[in-house]
Amino acid sequence: MHKVIFDTDPGVDDAMALLFLHHHQEIDLLGVTTVFGNATIETTTRNALFLKREWKIDAPVARGAGETFIPHRISHEPPKYIHGDDGLGNIGVPESIDLPLDPRPAHRFIVDTIRANPGEVTLVAVGRMTNLANALKEDPEIVSLVKEVVIMGGAFDINGNVTPAAEANIHGDPEAADIVFTASWPVVIVGLDVTTKTVMTRQQLADIRDAAGSSRVRLLFDLSQFYIKFYEGRVADGMVVHDSCACVYVVAPELFTTRSGSVRVVCGGIADGATVQKPDTRGFGPSDWDNLPSQKVCVDIDPDAVLKVIHDTIVSVKED
Repeated sequence: MHKVIFDTDPGVDDAMALLFLHHHQEIDLLGVTTVFGNATIETTTRNALFLKREWKIDAPVARGAGETFIPHRISHEPPKYIHGDDGLGNIGVPESIDLPLDPRPAHRFIVDTIRANPGEVTLVAVGRMTNLANALKEDPEIVSLVKEVVIMGGAFDINGNVTPAAEANIHGDPEAADIVFTASWPVVIVGLDVTTKTVMTRQQLADIRDAAGSSRVRLLFDLSQFYIKFYEGRVADGMVVHDSCACVYVVAPELFTTRSGSVRVVCGGIADGATVQKPDTRGFGPSDWDNLPSQKVCVDIDPDAVLKVIHDTIVSVKED
């Protein structure tokens, strides 16, 4: 079993990833930590509680950062045109959910859970890296206690999606991402280089809904429609399943090709949020990439096999 903390900013593709983690037989979901990004921290936290209630998820939800690691850094407005006004495709999520939050802030929940399960916890982070950076600031020793950190973010050999240089999760808090990537814990970065190759068509999602026949998957189908509409004209008839790709890596890393090397994030200027790797196989002159941990960047993927893992896991979802 993989013990997972899911750090997320729900978000439509975050919702699919959460349902995947909740139901995959090899995942033990220890907790959900929220961060700002696809919506405000108030909205992403409410959405996490809503999905916890609707999908009967036992794992606690801890509210995380509502602003960047460096306070008051310029941050962009939530992309309502992608995820809807409510962050979940304008399905009419209630304004408040009558479920308790874990009393700890997300970064403390992360630290406590890692220390309670030394060498066993995988952090899957699919939003801004702010909670992880805050956890490292509070307790730097967790780098030797975590099993792995799997990130959805970055763009290495292709353009970004919010600027030509940067992907949204990294661009939203570059300083936090640079802290996370340069820490001496094992990081795998599942970025746009591979996620953009992994498109779930509208028909594939409908097939999953029909095969599962559960209200949980019908909810996933319904909240995904606004997101699919955003992708019209950008991809074939469907949506890119960014965050689920990172979750699939945890259980099926053999479906990904990785490249090792230190990673830095550009903080400021026209390339703000750009992710740059110094491959271990390349020699360069002295630089700010020297003497840093070698991290893994995903450079290729078997998209059909990844989509099948997602399909098979979500189709298995049954009513309680």
